[in-house]
Amino acid sequence: MPAVLPDDVRALIDAPNIAHLGVNTAAGPHVSAVWIDREDDRILINTAEGRVKPQALREDPRVGISIVASDDAYTNAVLQGRVVEFRSEGAREHIDALAKKYFGRDVYGGPAGEERVILVIEVDKVAGNAT
Repeated sequence: MPAVLPDDVRALIDAPNIAHLGVNTAAGPHVSAVWIDREDDRILINTAEGRVKPQALREDPRVGISIVASDDAYTNAVLQGRVVEFRSEGAREHIDALAKKYFGRDVYGGPAGEERVILVIEVDKVAGNAT
């Protein structure tokens, strides 16, 4: 059964805090810093096709996410879950919204022709001291 995100974890995600996404690859674990968003209790992470994250997650959808408040490293949350959808529709608009959230820019930019995808993650477990 999917987890319900506590209000303090929602606030941590809604603020411009960097998260770290861990995925499993054939070569071993892969962790990368990511911008994070949510849709109700589902986590949204925007990435580009061809990168390690979407390739690995199509093989093994399990993820671990760590997010730390930018102004207080002791306010954090750790989430475990799995990708339940790879959403290309609206992905370009979503990365622009994240650029606004994190940098105050209206447009992300990025390489011409880059194909964006939103990883929709259903959370199974929430821990940390933001909860």
